[in-house]
Amino acid sequence: MINETVMRHQIADYLNTGSSETPQFSLMGVGFNTLDENPNAQTDGKTYIHQKAQSSQIKNYQTQFPFDTDLIASEAAVMALYDIGRNQKTGAEAELEYVRVELFQPVEAQENTFRARKFKVAVAVTGIAGAGGEAVKVTGTLHGVGDPICGTFHTTTKMFTETV
Repeated sequence: MINETVMRHQIADYLNTGSSETPQFSLMGVGFNTLDENPNAQTDGKTYIHQKAQSSQIKNYQTQFPFDTDLIASEAAVMALYDIGRNQKTGAEAELEYVRVELFQPVEAQENTFRARKFKVAVAVTGIAGAGGEAVKVTGTLHGVGDPICGTFHTTTKMFTETV
C-alpha cells in the first residue's frame, strides 16, 4: 500500500449561488486563498471519585470554515459571500448551502462522482478590506447550521445526491 498524502487541490468546495429549489453550485476556486475546515469538537468532562484524571467525551461539533478571498467580480461564489457582508444580511438571508467534495474518494463505477458532504452554513463576513495598490479581500467564516448530509457529488452536472 502506498501512502498518498492528500493535497488541498484534491478537495473541491462548492457554494449554492442559486436557490434551494434550483441549486446552482459554483466552484469556490479562483479568488479563494484559504478555505479550511475546523470541526471544533465540544467535549464534556468529568472526574469520578476514584480517578485522578478527567474522563472526556465528545458531545457535539461547532463546525466552522474560515475563508479568505480576493474580491473577483466574475466569480459567483466570491460575490455571494461579498453580497452577504456588503448588505449586512442576517438570519436566513445570510445562510447558504455548501458542499465539500473529496476528489480523492471517487465513487466506484460512477464517472466524475465523488464522496461529499453538504452543509447549511451561516455566512459571517468579518472583513472587506484592501490597502492601496492591493486586491480587496473578503474574509470571514462559514458556520455550520445543523448536521451535515453525507452523499455524492457529480463534478460535471454539479448535482449532490444524498446517501441513504
